[in-house]
Amino acid sequence: MHIEYETGDHNLGKVFVGGTERGVCFLALGGDVPSMVRELNHDYPGATVEEWRGAKGRWLPVVLQALAHPELGPGVPLDVRGTEFQKRVWAALQAIPPGETRTYSGLAAALGNPKSTRAVARACATNRVSVLIPCHRVVGVSGDLTGYRWGKYRKAALLASEREYAARHAR
Repeated sequence: MHIEYETGDHNLGKVFVGGTERGVCFLALGGDVPSMVRELNHDYPGATVEEWRGAKGRWLPVVLQALAHPELGPGVPLDVRGTEFQKRVWAALQAIPPGETRTYSGLAAALGNPKSTRAVARACATNRVSVLIPCHRVVGVSGDLTGYRWGKYRKAALLASEREYAARHAR
């Protein structure tokens, strides 16, 4: 597997996008590019990883568009790998409208297995493509934000931004 990455700036910090010829396979939010490169290498052992050298961004522009316009997220090509269960969870996450949330237990029930709450949470935690597979839209049954791989404050900021966006674009 050959992965090229690019970085950009956003109000949530650095946006780090890794992609293959098929689509985005890694999307992280943070401030430390070297640690995000290490994380990408960890998540894809054996992959060849290098910085994108093209004149214009390959995947970064569409990711930044999706951050600004959350309804565009499902249209970004992805190259994600996981179990069939993980893929079902990730597809369910992409079906949650921007500005809305679901609980882990509610998502498990919607997938037809209400006892799989922990497995749903694990699928969210192993999601390598933040924002485009919007695991930030899943909260605890009490409404608490619970954890988020890229920081709870980013989860809160993403949700607030999406709610504001959804309110502005409501028909």
